[in-house]
Amino acid sequence: MKFRSAAHNEKATARIGLWLGIAFLVCFVTGLISHAIQHPPSWFFWPSRPVNFYRITQGLHVISGVAAIPLLLAKLWSVYPKLFERPLVKSLPHALERGSILVLSGAAFFELVTGIFNVAQNYVFTFYFPAAHYAVAWVAVGSILVHIAVKLPVVRRALQRDTSPDLSRRAFLRTTWLASGVAVVATAGVTVPFLRNVSTLAWRSAKGPQGVPVNRTAAAAGVTKDPSWTLEVAGKRFTLDQLSAMPQTTADLPIACVEGWSQSASWTGVPVADVLKAAGVQPGAAVQVHSMEQNGLYRTSTLPGEHTKDPLTLLALRCNGEVLDMDHGYPCRIIAPSRPGVLQTKWVNRLEVL
Repeated sequence: MKFRSAAHNEKATARIGLWLGIAFLVCFVTGLISHAIQHPPSWFFWPSRPVNFYRITQGLHVISGVAAIPLLLAKLWSVYPKLFERPLVKSLPHALERGSILVLSGAAFFELVTGIFNVAQNYVFTFYFPAAHYAVAWVAVGSILVHIAVKLPVVRRALQRDTSPDLSRRAFLRTTWLASGVAVVATAGVTVPFLRNVSTLAWRSAKGPQGVPVNRTAAAAGVTKDPSWTLEVAGKRFTLDQLSAMPQTTADLPIACVEGWSQSASWTGVPVADVLKAAGVQPGAAVQVHSMEQNGLYRTSTLPGEHTKDPLTLLALRCNGEVLDMDHGYPCRIIAPSRPGVLQTKWVNRLEVL
């Protein structure tokens, strides 16, 4: 069976594969960063400045994943005639090539499909998404490296300058770039503010209490107002009135969610460094933050010393000039620069020095 369409030409396949590889590389590296921030190995360091650093890296993670979807479909369309080649296996390199394509296709589809469901907060799967997504990412990258190693001579030849370009092949490539660009523009507004008015498929916006989206409400967390609430820090207790009487800091900081959306707000509260000093603890010590929430996966978080000494790491009491809404963590929550939203713990009642 002969496939003569320009879409199935090795030059088209190589060019789409190059851009798909770039998209996967960006997605993989930024995904590793996000995973390491949430589950830091002993050697890992993540700075607190610039304040938008995590917002940028995680935004790139989701945007590159979205861009990869039309690229992957175009790549598969370009190479699918090879499924009809006979014999099925011609040599060891040919077997490696076919095996890597099978593993790569399965891993890529898993990553992109589950990733899209995750950003939409539609958990139709029963497995724990972060662990599965992290593990399969390594499988995908490994299969990409094997595939590149096997196909490198073909890729080199295909990427050489074309002295007699095929107009239909160029049209196919331009359609692919356009589809990928439209997908990015239609969704990137979740993390790129100036695109929000044109990103028609953006899944988050400024809608929410006090103009900031909420993933987990107080009702879902089982948290209610407690008139007797106090904050325990290294054995010392602070009432809400005492925290409110301390010098307050106001900072414009983003909530940057692992699902890709982000929203800046004006937060007012007491720097964690000041609270630690008031409790007799030197800022720069790592602390474990505890929430009144009892059963959530993120009811505790670890705040590294780099953040506890940063004057913009706040025990926030107000959002956009108003007392914190219950859904935003009343009576106080952590707001730290360059941190994932899941680690900006809400309904805080204890800071445990590690």
